[in-house]
Amino acid sequence: MNPDLYKLQPYPFQRLRDLFAGTTPNPDYSPINLSIGEPKHATPTLISSALADNLAGLATYPTTLGVAKLRETIATWIAKRYQIPALNAETEIIPVNGSREALFAFAQTVIDSSLPQPVVISPNPFYQIYEGAALLAGAEPYFLNTLPSNDFGMAFESVPESVLQRTQLVYVCSPGNPSGKVLSMEQWKEIFTLSDRYGFVIAADECYSEIYFDEANPPLGALQAAHQLGRDYSRLVVFSSLSKRSNVPGMRSGFVAGDAKILEKFLLYRTYHGCAMNPAVQAASAAAWQDEVHVVENRRLYAEKFAAVTPMLQDVLEVELPDAAFYLWAYTGQSDTKFALSLYRDYNVTVLPGSFLAREAHGINPGQGFIRIALVASLAECVEAAERIRQLAKSQG
Repeated sequence: MNPDLYKLQPYPFQRLRDLFAGTTPNPDYSPINLSIGEPKHATPTLISSALADNLAGLATYPTTLGVAKLRETIATWIAKRYQIPALNAETEIIPVNGSREALFAFAQTVIDSSLPQPVVISPNPFYQIYEGAALLAGAEPYFLNTLPSNDFGMAFESVPESVLQRTQLVYVCSPGNPSGKVLSMEQWKEIFTLSDRYGFVIAADECYSEIYFDEANPPLGALQAAHQLGRDYSRLVVFSSLSKRSNVPGMRSGFVAGDAKILEKFLLYRTYHGCAMNPAVQAASAAAWQDEVHVVENRRLYAEKFAAVTPMLQDVLEVELPDAAFYLWAYTGQSDTKFALSLYRDYNVTVLPGSFLAREAHGINPGQGFIRIALVASLAECVEAAERIRQLAKSQG
């Protein structure tokens, strides 16, 4: 067996199941699950119809690069969304089966394990795929704690020179999971400068980019930042997904875009990896990327929930409206696991302890004391859950 497999830690939701094992939730309350970032809004008909209308594509093998129509549609969407010149659909875009598998596979392509002690830098808390991808690529994860005290930013100035010299890949998540923090132009400029100096590749995870609150000010993207700074896309690859944007997590559809030289090698890896996108899914994906009406409505539904729930929790927890995404990252002032267990046992509401999303690094677990609340359920359920959280917090106060 691959010895690196033994370095992997249980996934957060397995840890949550273990935490709740043997606990019976209060039957006086209906269950409300806000622990997992799984969109619950209805899948738009235009997507499901396109999927059904193209089932004949199941009779053919898809290519790893995907059909030209999908890549061209994605190129058009990127150009319009980020106000940048259209990318080359032949060399700078690859459809992927959701950003999750691509984020993992990317490290296997980028990391040169023949070099001494390669490093992958990740925010902390973080999406667990970053750590697993680094370990199974033969690299050492190096975590940057994102805390309220640093406005949930990645403090690269704290990274020792010796670590930066060994860094081959940096995962950046903007809007962030779980904080919802959007990186500023100055922060992107710092990351690009360091990439130029040390030669590391940037994997920009932007799967939450289309869930935000001000229609006139969408989150800044990595490609957009590079373009505005007068840069090309050297050592930069962006990961995006339809799962959150279009409420199709089960369709497993996204794209990577950026540095053509890196994507040429990534395509080679994927050809052997065997992850070409289903032809019917490609057709449905093209339909989704071409339509913004359903995305605007999706944002409206999330904004409605945040507007209702955030004020309800602010007098019992330390929590603020995020820049974007669909999480509230709330500080409880106590053990996050104890709070989550009490909430489940006494009020039948499930949230994710923040410590499960982080690792002990530089003397602390930056998720300790926090809970992640995914506002993915209906408005009524989210409001009801917020009231139950209030009751628990007040009873413990």
